Amino acid sequence: MFKLKLLLFLPVLQVAVLSTFSTQAQLQGVDLLNTPVDVSPDFVSFENTYYLADNLASFDPNTASGKIQYKRYEYFTRHAFNNTLAGLRPVDANEFPGTEYAASPELDFSLEFVSPRTVRIRTTSGPQFSSREQSLMLAGAVPKDNSWKYSKISGGHQYTSAYGSVTITEKPWHVEFRDASGKLLTKTVHLRDHADSTYTPVLPFSYVRRSSDYSRSMAASFSLSPDEKIFGCGESFTEFNKRGQKVVLWTDDANGVQNESMYKPIPFYMSSRGYGMFMHTTTPITCDFGKYFSGIQSLMIGDDELDLFVFMGEPKDILNEYTNLTGKAPMPPLWSFGFWMSRITYFSEEDGRRAASLLRKHNVPADVIHFDTGWFGTDWRCDYQFASDRFKDPVKMISDLKNDGSHVCLLQLAYCTPKNVYFDELVKEGLVVEDAKGNIPYEDAVGDCSNLETVKWYLE
Repeated sequence: MFKLKLLLFLPVLQVAVLSTFSTQAQLQGVDLLNTPVDVSPDFVSFENTYYLADNLASFDPNTASGKIQYKRYEYFTRHAFNNTLAGLRPVDANEFPGTEYAASPELDFSLEFVSPRTVRIRTTSGPQFSSREQSLMLAGAVPKDNSWKYSKISGGHQYTSAYGSVTITEKPWHVEFRDASGKLLTKTVHLRDHADSTYTPVLPFSYVRRSSDYSRSMAASFSLSPDEKIFGCGESFTEFNKRGQKVVLWTDDANGVQNESMYKPIPFYMSSRGYGMFMHTTTPITCDFGKYFSGIQSLMIGDDELDLFVFMGEPKDILNEYTNLTGKAPMPPLWSFGFWMSRITYFSEEDGRRAASLLRKHNVPADVIHFDTGWFGTDWRCDYQFASDRFKDPVKMISDLKNDGSHVCLLQLAYCTPKNVYFDELVKEGLVVEDAKGNIPYEDAVGDCSNLETVKWYLE
């Protein structure tokens, strides 16, 4: 509220009161290197064209696949009294020659049944010509489950398992998820769903085609129930319940815990209503969990196709299904859950031993002594070497501290500055992140951990 008052009454201070430089940069139209990529503005731009999922054009029950017909829309303004709104309206095709391009394209849609609790939804915004490679986000091949039973229903199709059902309606197109008792968990949003209940323009299940380069991105819009809560999306420092928030999934150095930036975003979340979703993509994602319109969650995905896993059950069931796909992390050692003692920084063996001694003297139950950047010979220059003049016998120090109940953790920096002893070696051996020209994009040599040779180098 304090910030809101400043913005209302002191507009000249608008930039000054904002919390992060990245937000300031966005207001000024400047993208800094660390500015999170928020794709949501593309879905409310007058410059772009929008294709709304309208009806099921065709469907094969045996393969649970078919075509969705999308109708073309554009944004327009409507003024009433002192209020101007931007809404969607149908628009004619604008390509030339008109004989070559579909005004209302029919595009691929499929369901895949992974387990009795997990369903995979796939849709596209255009032909996909690239070959599919094994995803690094998945622990292995996605399994197939044959326990789902098909039945033809009036106006659509239904698949049922021991834990719930998936219903596809043809006109208008919807995909509905229900639990075993028949309770609606969530369903895709069609433009008609809120046409008579609100003046607020809503974004239904759709994709956008940008006028700038004709690139496309998906918006998977699903319903939210009035009492529903949302949890997940990785490590963040905003309210635990994400309902009512817009979450930008982009890895960024948060520089503290007082802002919405995320060190570890994860494209997975759970609902208190009994379902979870995993957005299988490495592109930027912006999730609006009822912030703009309380009854809709919009998963705005930078990719030109949607690959979404939906899980049904209690939280433990959902987590189990999700980690069956992405891999289960080994349990960290018990001591790692304890109290970590650190500061920026302990510059010597003497500093570390003194900290551990004082903790024991005052009965502070600490498990870890963390040496920040000060263990390097030159502060912040990570050469993976203890400074020999300040750490006389690091092996003995680590052993003594461990015998006293204190494990040692050492900060490491994933990039080598130009004066680092490893800089030339990393660049020469091609172990670094490169730009399109083959140069390093920054002044530092950043290890390319997607290169197995870089991993091998690091482990050695």
